[in-house]
Amino acid sequence: MPTALPLRHLLLALAVVAVWGTNFVVIKVALAHFPPLLLAALRFTLALLPAVFFLPRPAVSWRNLAAYGVLIGVGQFGVLFVAMQAQISPGLASLVVQMQVFFTIALAMRITKERVQPFQWWALLLAVAGISVIVLHTDGSTTPLGLAMALFAALCWGGGNTASRQAGRVNMLAYVVWSSAFAAPPLILLSLVFEGSHAWWTSMQNADLPSWLAVVWQAWGNSLFGYAVWAWLLGRYPAATISPTALMVPVFGMGTAAWWLGEPLPTWKLVAAGLVMLGLALNLLWPRWRPPVAPAQVLKTRR
Repeated sequence: MPTALPLRHLLLALAVVAVWGTNFVVIKVALAHFPPLLLAALRFTLALLPAVFFLPRPAVSWRNLAAYGVLIGVGQFGVLFVAMQAQISPGLASLVVQMQVFFTIALAMRITKERVQPFQWWALLLAVAGISVIVLHTDGSTTPLGLAMALFAALCWGGGNTASRQAGRVNMLAYVVWSSAFAAPPLILLSLVFEGSHAWWTSMQNADLPSWLAVVWQAWGNSLFGYAVWAWLLGRYPAATISPTALMVPVFGMGTAAWWLGEPLPTWKLVAAGLVMLGLALNLLWPRWRPPVAPAQVLKTRR
């Protein structure tokens, strides 16, 4: 049975989830002054420096660090920031990227050759139904392109999860910091090519204090604090105890987008969110709810 969390550690887990969920509004604030690729480059540069000089490189291959850095830095956040500039609202972005759960499962199944369980198909069907509701209601704030880009970011997130799992048990804070060495340079290059050096100087000169604080928040709050505390909690408690709190990420994301940015929450958006989160909850919680299989039944099925 999952271990119960003490109140202080439950609050700590909720603090991480709150940081991750509200970060979508923070991203939107920063995008008001920074072009998206430059914003992503600044985020991972600050995650890298100066922490890389104080944390030893984790005992993983350079190839693994590079895969994680490129997938998370360029594939997830680079693409997500571009989409959030004008193609998808922060609230819906916080919901759609949670499809990474199913992409992570699919990639793991491909690598380990395991079969997808029936409850996972039902969970996926619910989540896809929620995404379909969004597709049917795309408007000026969310376009089909933006939805596709958010799904691609979720796919890259799933790839990054696969790379981190292959790394084994490592210091996750050091892993995030050192992998940022492979995220920042390509983001800088892409920004120079597609956004231009003029956009760099203009945005940096015109950016106000909230925009700079948003950059720092993403690098130190979202990446370093979030991943370090989450890894610390996973090291002390079973994943089945910690992981359900992650279901609150879209709640914080959509809630703060509605409160801070005035993003509307019509019925169709709540239905879509309910379907996606129900799918996520089914996938996450069903293994804890289903009755245990008797040894005789296991032996019979193996025969």
